[in-house]
Amino acid sequence: MTAVQVRIQGTPNPNAWKFILDQAVLNEGKATFNAPEEALGNLLAKDLLDINGVKQVHFFQNVITITGRIDCDADELQKNVISVIETRMPVHNADWAPKDAQLEKRKTLSPEMQKIEEILDRTIRPGLQGDGGDIEVVSMEAKKIYVHYQGACGTCPSSTSGTLMAIEGILRDEFDPAIEVVPV
Repeated sequence: MTAVQVRIQGTPNPNAWKFILDQAVLNEGKATFNAPEEALGNLLAKDLLDINGVKQVHFFQNVITITGRIDCDADELQKNVISVIETRMPVHNADWAPKDAQLEKRKTLSPEMQKIEEILDRTIRPGLQGDGGDIEVVSMEAKKIYVHYQGACGTCPSSTSGTLMAIEGILRDEFDPAIEVVPV
C-alpha cells in the first residue's frame, strides 16, 4: 500500500478539522467515537482518541473529522493526528463496519419518521457531511423532533442557530408547518 496523502481542511466549527485522505476510511456508513472503548476493533479510531486534546473522531468515506477540546493546541493536535493516520492507515480496514443502529432502526420507523429521514438525507445531511458532521434523529414527540449533532456539528456554534433554523425551515416546508426541531 502506498503512503497515505492527507489534506487538512477547517470546518465551520472552530474546534474541528477534516482530514481528507486519498484512501477510504470507511467504504460504507459513518462512525462517531467519543471514547477509546467505543472504538473496539478499530485501531485507527482508538489511537486517534488517545491523542491529547481529541474530544471526538468521526469517520465518513475518505474523511476523518477530529473535534478537539477548546483548550488544545490546534497545531500540535493536527501534527499528532497526521502521524497516527500515516502509521495506522496501512493496517486499517476500510470495510470495518460500525454497528449502525440507525440503519437498523430506520427499518422499523413509522411512515412519518421515514419521511423525515428521507428529507434530511436529501437536503441536510450532504451539507453537514461536507463540513465533517452529521445529524441523528433521536425521537419525535407530538410536533417536536429531537436531534443529535455528530462530528464537527456536535460542538459547532452554528448548530444551535443557523443550521437548526435551516433544518426546521425545510421540515416545515416539506413535512409539517408546525414542526419544531430541538437539539439534545
